[in-house]
Amino acid sequence: MNQFQYVRASKPQAAIDVVAKDPTAKFIAGGTNLIDLMKRGVMTPQKLVDINRLPLAKIESQNNGLRIGALALNSAVANDAQVRARQPLLALALNAGASPQLRNMATVGGNMLQRTRCAYFYDITMPCNKREPGTGCGALEGINRMHAIFGASDKCIAVHPSDMSVALVALDATVLVSGPKGDRRLAFSDFHRLPGDTPEKDSNLEAGELITAVEIPDGPFTKHVHYQKVRERASYAFALVSAAVALDIENNTIKAARLALGGVAHKPWRLPAAEQALVGQPATEASFRRAAEVAMQGAKAFKHNEYKLRLAPNALVQALKTASAA
Repeated sequence: MNQFQYVRASKPQAAIDVVAKDPTAKFIAGGTNLIDLMKRGVMTPQKLVDINRLPLAKIESQNNGLRIGALALNSAVANDAQVRARQPLLALALNAGASPQLRNMATVGGNMLQRTRCAYFYDITMPCNKREPGTGCGALEGINRMHAIFGASDKCIAVHPSDMSVALVALDATVLVSGPKGDRRLAFSDFHRLPGDTPEKDSNLEAGELITAVEIPDGPFTKHVHYQKVRERASYAFALVSAAVALDIENNTIKAARLALGGVAHKPWRLPAAEQALVGQPATEASFRRAAEVAMQGAKAFKHNEYKLRLAPNALVQALKTASAA
C-alpha cells in the first residue's frame, strides 16, 4: 500500500474543502471497499479524509418518508424499526449483502459508491478502462461470466455490486449531496452512470461532493416485497443476478409495481416498462412471466454470461411470486 496522509474532519464543509482542493484526496468512512482497493494498488489516494465524526448517521421520519444519513451503518438501517415497517424491501436487500461483520462497518454512502468487483479491474496487470482509461477492457474477450447484459459499451462491461442500491432505485429514492457549489438532490436512478466512453466515472457526483443522506418516500409497498439474490454460495458473495420487487395488490390485482435488477449492468437496473406491464394485471405467474419478457428487452450477452439471459427473468418471476404471496 502506498503512503498517504490522514485527516479527520469534524464538520461536513471542512471535509468537502479538503477533497475539493486536492484531487488525490478521498473520503473514508467504513473503508470496507476503499482499503481493499488501496491494498491491491487499484486506487492510490495520497490523502484520506475520515468523515466518521460528521453528524450524518441519523435515521429519521420526515416529509412523508424516511431520511437516512450517509454514515448510517448498513446493519443499523437493516435493523431499524421504521425501515423494517415502512421500507421492508430495503431491509431485505441490506441483509442479503456481504457478511454481518462488514454490514457493521459499511455505511449507506459507501455502499452506494463501492466499485465493481470485476476481476480485470482488481488485477493491475490486466487492461481495464475503468482503472486506467485507454488501456482497453480485458473482460470483453476474457472471462466475462459475471458481467453486464444491459447498458454495456465497448469500453466496459462491468456490473455494479451493491444490493442496497437495487432496492433504493426501485423505491424512487433521492440522494442528497453537498459540495463546493452547495447542496443538490439527485434522483437515485440518475446517481450511477452507465459506462459509455468514460467507465472510470461510476457516479454523477462532482469533484469534492459528499453524500449526506438518502430520502425514500412512503408508499404502499410495505407487504408484498421481496429481494431475490442468486449467487454462487449462500453467504458473502456478490449477485450473479438479483431482483428487487415491490407490489401494491388489491383483490389479487396489481395496482402498482416497482422492479429492479442487480448484477446485470454498470448501475442498478430499473425496469419501468415491466412495471407498467404489471399494472392492472392479476397477480399470477402468467402475468409475472409476461413482465419478465418485457424486462429482458435489449439484453445482450457475452461469451460466458449467456446464462444470465435465462437466470435474470427466472429470478424476477420467483421474486414476484414470493412477493405476491407475502
